[in-house]
Amino acid sequence: MESAEGMEIEDEKPTPSPSSAKRFGLKNSIQTNFGEDYVFQIVPKDDWTSMAVSLSTNAVKLYSPVTGQYIGECKGHSSTINQISFAGPSTPHVLYSCSSDSTLRAWDSRSFQQVSCINTGPSQEVFSFSFGGEGHNLLAAGCKSKILFWDWRRTKQIACLEESHVEDVTQVHFVPGHESKLVSASVDGLMCLFDTSGDINDDDHLISVLNVGTSIGKVGFFGATNQKLWCLTHIETLSVWDWSNERAEAIFEDARGLASESWTLDNVDYFVDCHYSSEDDGLWVIGGTNGGTIGYFPVKYATSRKTVGCPEAVFQGGHTGIVRSVLPMCSSSSSRIGGGIYGWTGGEDGRLCCWTSDDSSTTTTMKSNSSWVSTALVDKSPKTTRRLRHTPY
Repeated sequence: MESAEGMEIEDEKPTPSPSSAKRFGLKNSIQTNFGEDYVFQIVPKDDWTSMAVSLSTNAVKLYSPVTGQYIGECKGHSSTINQISFAGPSTPHVLYSCSSDSTLRAWDSRSFQQVSCINTGPSQEVFSFSFGGEGHNLLAAGCKSKILFWDWRRTKQIACLEESHVEDVTQVHFVPGHESKLVSASVDGLMCLFDTSGDINDDDHLISVLNVGTSIGKVGFFGATNQKLWCLTHIETLSVWDWSNERAEAIFEDARGLASESWTLDNVDYFVDCHYSSEDDGLWVIGGTNGGTIGYFPVKYATSRKTVGCPEAVFQGGHTGIVRSVLPMCSSSSSRIGGGIYGWTGGEDGRLCCWTSDDSSTTTTMKSNSSWVSTALVDKSPKTTRRLRHTPY
């Protein structure tokens, strides 16, 4: 069994950072496995008493986000786990997962036992899932080129959309605050918006189609009413859309080049995710190097000169390989229990790294770090909510 006692504490040499930036550093790192296994995704429980980590071993491990203490493990999938997510406040101990083994599973995170399983059929890899609809009992999943729907209360399939996409559906997300609206994204380069009210079908429920033009890896919502979409592709382009009026607000075909030119470190090789601050109405794209350094780059999509700016946070010295997931702990609930912890990152080096933003720390690790964060990315008030979605494809 893993424990907090097995953490590695790493010291780093200092590096110059902007005077306006709040300094922070690597608190500790946990090696999640032996060998060449790596981390796909990190997600928090609703009350932040645990976080789940999906691994390339086809297992999900649970840790304390405050101490890093290993809690337990959920095992059952026989192929790649493509997404994990905790349920909401009504069933806070339930953890969901989907996999290329054609299943969606529910786990009790207290006993680590499987409590439900849906099999989508032979060779139906499940790349993404989302709960929405009335009472959040409508489950949608991207399975190859189809979007399947179930009534979760009865685990009964009720619909299948198979005409909107022609290649793998990598993302499905119900729009927060618009629970009947569903956005799907695919390798075919299309994002589709559906109304899932009533009897769901291809003919009557497709609202609009947004053509990104290249294979889509990840999408997410932001804005005051979640009316905007950010989109990252498998060739590392970035675009910003308003789904309510079917309009592209900014397209950054060379987003990686713009990010690379904005700092003096190695070139940005990939993008991990995007991060939105409702307090600042700011959007950042999180880019990384193959050596394990990541930065938060502001996306200036609403200005006349649309660009990707200089990084306002840099995490360096924790990872030695590609970073796959970033979990900030600067939300109102987590900040009360975080003890100065800024967040966690996980990567292909099999490590979970914990980063601190506590100015009062006097340990050697905190003083001799090579990372910094802008005050714009540090929790400012109890009203601020900062969470990331991450689904490896």
